[in-house]
Amino acid sequence: MKISQILNNGQKKIAILIDPDKNKSADSLLPLIKKINLLNPAFIFVGGSTVNSQDFKACLHILKAETKIPVVIFPGSHIQIDEQADAILFLSLISGRNPDFLIGHQVEAAPRIKSMNIDVIPTAYMLIDGGKNSSVAYVSQTSPIPRDQNSIAINTAIAGELMGMKTVFMDAGSGAINPISANMISQVKENLTIPLIIGGGLKTITEVETVLNAGADVAVIGNRIEENVDFLLDLMNIKQQF
Repeated sequence: MKISQILNNGQKKIAILIDPDKNKSADSLLPLIKKINLLNPAFIFVGGSTVNSQDFKACLHILKAETKIPVVIFPGSHIQIDEQADAILFLSLISGRNPDFLIGHQVEAAPRIKSMNIDVIPTAYMLIDGGKNSSVAYVSQTSPIPRDQNSIAINTAIAGELMGMKTVFMDAGSGAINPISANMISQVKENLTIPLIIGGGLKTITEVETVLNAGADVAVIGNRIEENVDFLLDLMNIKQQF
């Protein structure tokens, strides 16, 4: 089954995000992969704002050898593409106005992606203020949507869907102090007919439950499962609830 079909099956899902810049070797990756396999999330997202192609490829190679969970590229630039992955979120940073991240990197990557046998998922990517200047905002030189400006988020997400995007990814950024509010999530979801992915700042089980109950189809979690075994066990319970 294609990743896009899994994304659209109507079930609530958890995805684990791995940044190859922080997990460059088998020594750091293998213990994390063991925990991810135990959780068995719907997806493993791979990518980061400053990852080089060598570290990116090495991370994908280890993941594909050690897990059967679908591996989805969450690219920070046009160099983060590789046919080892099962799918790619073909992102356009529609919350910003930097042409390099709206279409520039996409043009650079398009010929290679076209030649690969991976599932390509056009994705409207939106940065939401998480109370901390994220690496994505810094690298892309764009400002996030203020966390209390629901109407801007709604209109931006609708624009993404009308442009033909197949999913919307709202992200408060790595290490966000505040996750995206339930109110914003619910209002955006009410205006969409495509899946909604939420990431950034999900540090507690309550926060994960909140975004899923608010309307997120996928909750994306970073390295929190590596830091806290109890968090991993609680996530397994959440999977059973949804």
